[in-house]
Parts: sequence; structure tokens; C-alpha cells
Amino acid sequence: MEENIKYNQLLAKTLFGLEQVLADELKAIGADDIELLKRAVSFTGDKEIMYRANYCCRTALRVLKPIAKFKVNSADELYNNVKRINWPQYLDLNGTFAIDETVGSSVFLHTKFVALKAKDAIADRFRMKFGKRPSVDVKNPDLRINIHIYKDDCTISIDSSGDPLYKRGYRILTDKAPINEILAAGMVLLSGWEKDCNFIDPMCGSGTILIEAAMIANNISPGIFRHFGFEKWNDFDKKLWKKITEDETSKQCDFKFEIVGSDRSYKAIEIARQNLKAANLQNHIILFHNSIEKQTPPKAKGIMITNPPYGERMEVNDQIELYKKIGDSLKKNYAGYSAWLISSDFNALKYIGLRPSRRIALYNGQLECRYLRFDIYEGSKKQKYNIK
Repeated sequence: MEENIKYNQLLAKTLFGLEQVLADELKAIGADDIELLKRAVSFTGDKEIMYRANYCCRTALRVLKPIAKFKVNSADELYNNVKRINWPQYLDLNGTFAIDETVGSSVFLHTKFVALKAKDAIADRFRMKFGKRPSVDVKNPDLRINIHIYKDDCTISIDSSGDPLYKRGYRILTDKAPINEILAAGMVLLSGWEKDCNFIDPMCGSGTILIEAAMIANNISPGIFRHFGFEKWNDFDKKLWKKITEDETSKQCDFKFEIVGSDRSYKAIEIARQNLKAANLQNHIILFHNSIEKQTPPKAKGIMITNPPYGERMEVNDQIELYKKIGDSLKKNYAGYSAWLISSDFNALKYIGLRPSRRIALYNGQLECRYLRFDIYEGSKKQKYNIK
């Protein structure tokens, strides 16, 4: 087993297309040696940086701390190397653990076998020393362990986040096909919004984009409503953690413009109201029931970001008609706005009738999407374009 892992080496996972956004967030909290990877960013930092990465980074899915790397070409090699790790350093005998695995290997064709073999190795390490072993708890473990195998390279990490970081804690209800909180935050950050104008989501659904925008506008940390895996670690520093949370709370500020959401569904608006209340943002976001073609946003400069229906949520003809209405509404009502929308329906996007000034490839779940920006001027004319 190789011992080439830096003491302060960390890895933050993210969604495709958000790697640079996450890198910028990590730089802002003081992380060093930042390197962009596929759906992840590696960096170095002390315990405070690890805590802050979990609490402050809006586009991180998980923050992992690698503890071992080794080559693996058989089940026995996996078992022996995992067993060699000093697990009592990380987990009490009376504690619980769970294993997540990501495997891309011709040797291990069944990922659950990897988790089972690793579990046996950890249990046997404890039995060897104490005569008994800790229990497995897949839902709420004291220590979540991550195993990543690619070809013959294996990395064992402990997961400082616990539950994935998109679980902010405010979304108590959802409508159909809700957008991931991390993707919503990433879309707001990718837009370059300077918090110097009104923010609109005319198809707000459960309110996720609105809430993420409001938290950004008011400088509210995304981790404010939840707990983290590192709080159960043996070396958890309560004093340091209190200092960080108090420091971040002191940075909250007031937003001088309006954040407005609407939806044609009464049900969606009611769900959004409940989520706004859970996030304590009911006084920061204006909600009303309306379809996009009937909505008139606040005048003057503004930004619109929305996640219209796509995928399997609508019939093809209805979807094309909807996207025509979106385009007509943008041209008629959104002069002075930068309008962003995400969709996996590249054909329907053509019917908006405006040429995007920027295209960004993102994924919403398993759906490959385009995140498009339209700059709306007075007298914009319909133009045909192809989505690549």
C-alpha cells in the first residue's frame, strides 16, 4: 500500500460542467494546489478548509479525504490492503460505518462485491484487535467510507460530508422533476450575476433556483440548515466549527433588488411557498401564480434563469409550443434582461427564435443539457440557429 497521500489532500466532487465554478469557490475559502478533474476538484487544505468547503461551497457534492492508495488486481489484494488501514484511528468500536463505491475495472464487475469485501476487511481488522466489530448503518453512519477503483488504481477515502451536499435541508416538498440544488446554484454562479439587479424565474416549480439565488444574494451559506459527516469524526473540533459558522453568519447581508418567481401550476407555487418558509426566505422572494406568456417582470436591468419542462415531462408538440411561448415572452417582456435557460430538448430550443450569446454543456441527472444565454434587446427579431 502506497503512503504517498499528502496529510492535507482533499477531493471535492461536483457535477459535469461545474468544475471551474467549484475551483473558484475553493480558492475563495483559501484552498491550495487546486486541480480540475472530471466531475471533481482536488485541493489541499487543513481541517478549517475542509470544514469550510462543506459549509460554504455551493457546487460541491461531497468532500472526501483520501487515506490510502494502492494497486489492486484481485479480491485478495483489495481485502488485504483495506485491512491494513488503521481503522480504529477513524472509527470507534461502538460506532457505525457505511461504504460507497465507484468502480471501473475489468477485475471487479459487481460493485457491491467491492463494498462487501471491504466491509469484511474492516470488520476483521477490528476483530483482530478487539474481538468484536462495529456495525454497518447505510442510512446514518458515524463514518462514511468511499472506495474508488479505476482500472487497477484504488483510492480509499473518508467522506467528510455525510449526506451529499445537495441535501441542503430546506426542500421539504418537490414538484415534478425538481432540479438538483447544486445544479441550480451552479447555474446562478455560471451566469455571472453580480447581485446588482432583479432576479426572475418564471417557471419556478418547487422554487429551488429562487432559493439558491436568494442564498447567494444574501450571502447565506448553503450548509446552514444541515449537519456533516465530520461532526461525528473522532477528531472533530467543536471550537473551530463554532468559529467558522459564526464567521459565515456574520457575512450575511441584505439584497437591494427583487427576486421573483412564478409558475402556471398552483400546486408548484404552494410547494415553493413551503420550501421558502423552510429556508426562512419567505420575506426575500416574491411568488405568484402565472404562466410565462402572461408574466410581466420588473422593468430595468435584470436576469432571468429558469428550468422549463423537457425530457419526458411533456408531449413533443406541447413542448414545441411552450418553447415558442418562451421566446415570444422574452422578446415582448424581457427587454434589458439576460435570460438563461437549461434544456435537454435541443430541437425545442430552436423554436425560441433567438440566437444564444453563450452555450454551456451541463447534465441534469442523466440528461445531457445545454444552458443557454439570450441577451434581450428592444426589437429582437426571430433568428434560426442550430444547437450543437
